[in-house]
Amino acid sequence: MAISLNKGQGISLAKEAPGMQVAMLGAGWGMKETKGFFGGKKLKEIDLDASCILFDDGGQLIDQVWFQQLRSADGAILHTGDDRSGGGADNDPNEEIRVDLNAVNAAAKTLMFTINSFTGETFDGIPNAFCVLKSVDDGSEIARYNLSNEGGRWTALVIAKLVRGGKGWEFHALGEWGNGRTFQELLPVMQRHL
Repeated sequence: MAISLNKGQGISLAKEAPGMQVAMLGAGWGMKETKGFFGGKKLKEIDLDASCILFDDGGQLIDQVWFQQLRSADGAILHTGDDRSGGGADNDPNEEIRVDLNAVNAAAKTLMFTINSFTGETFDGIPNAFCVLKSVDDGSEIARYNLSNEGGRWTALVIAKLVRGGKGWEFHALGEWGNGRTFQELLPVMQRHL
C-alpha cells in the first residue's frame, strides 16, 4: 500500500521498494474551472511541466530532463512527454519521468523533481494536482503526495528529491513553493535542499 507523504517526510527505497530497478515520478492535474459566458462554467487547459534536475555532491547542476530535453545525457532518466492541457483520470499522471536507478550518472547525488506552470497560472484552483512515486518494475505505487493543498498564488513547486546514499536511494517530499515558468527559475529554491 502506498505511503501518503506530507511536506518534509522521506522514505528509504531500499526498505519500501527493495530491488526496484526503475522508479517513475508522475505528476497529474485536472483542468481549471473558470466562469464562462452567462454565468456558466468552462474548463481551462493548464500547461504544467515536470522536470528532473541532477546535482553532484557539491551541489552543482550536471544535467536536466524537461520538456526541451526528454532524456538525460547518460540515458538513465526519461521524460515521457509534455502534456499541455491537464485533465485525464484522477489517478493517472499527465507527465512521467522514469529513472533507471542503477544507470544514473555516478556523479549525481541528488535528483530534484519540479513542476512549473508554463503559462503562469497559479496552483490555486487546479484540481487533483498530485505526484506519485511508482516502481516501473511491478507497477506498485510506493508514495503519493497531494499538491493541491497549498498551491495558492504560486506557479512552481519543488516536489521532491531522490538522494543517493550509502544504503541506496531515499525519496523526500519537499513541497517548496516558488514562482517561475521553467525549472531554471527554481534553482535558488532547489539549492536550499541540497
